[in-house]
Amino acid sequence: QAASILLRPRGPRRAARRTARTPPPAMPASGEQLLDVTPEKVGKCDVGIVGIGVMGSNLVLNFLSKGFTVGVWNRELDVTVKFLEEHAPKYGHDKVMAGRTYEDFAKLLKKPRKSLILVTAGKATDMVIDSLMKVFEKDDVIVDTGNAHFKDQSARAEMVEKAGMRFLGMGISGGAEGARKGPAFFPGGTLSIWEYIQSLV
Repeated sequence: QAASILLRPRGPRRAARRTARTPPPAMPASGEQLLDVTPEKVGKCDVGIVGIGVMGSNLVLNFLSKGFTVGVWNRELDVTVKFLEEHAPKYGHDKVMAGRTYEDFAKLLKKPRKSLILVTAGKATDMVIDSLMKVFEKDDVIVDTGNAHFKDQSARAEMVEKAGMRFLGMGISGGAEGARKGPAFFPGGTLSIWEYIQSLV
């Protein structure tokens, strides 16, 4: 008497195994994870903004509305995280980014880097310039948007340019609404630097 053999269908089982091995979709970053500078973020930002208070945050939104990719840095990390949680879902996590440190911030920017400073004029501005100079490289551009005295700006320009970087003093006016919809800029310095960043502003 011939033995009977039970043949089991294999196709569905294989398909089931493949499905089981498929990893779940990645969840969007949240909280301080938003400040992780992952490889795909490096060198992606057209411009950087230091200081996202009333003026700085509105200027970031202005840039985003024009299609630029923006990197931000703020001393208070909780302010940075809150800003990203509020605006990254609308504009895209690949359009607005931030880092925990100045070194992280520098990594986000396309070379040669372009960064606008929007912090309190005076000592705070000088501290930011010193910090950026430590992580920026030759031909990177630092723009101070404070309405500083021209002698102070001349001294800053001399210091920055001696280090091989470029500096532009560019006062800004128009308040929060102007920063959001179209501020007035008052550049003063080397014409070639203004021409280099003119497309941004």
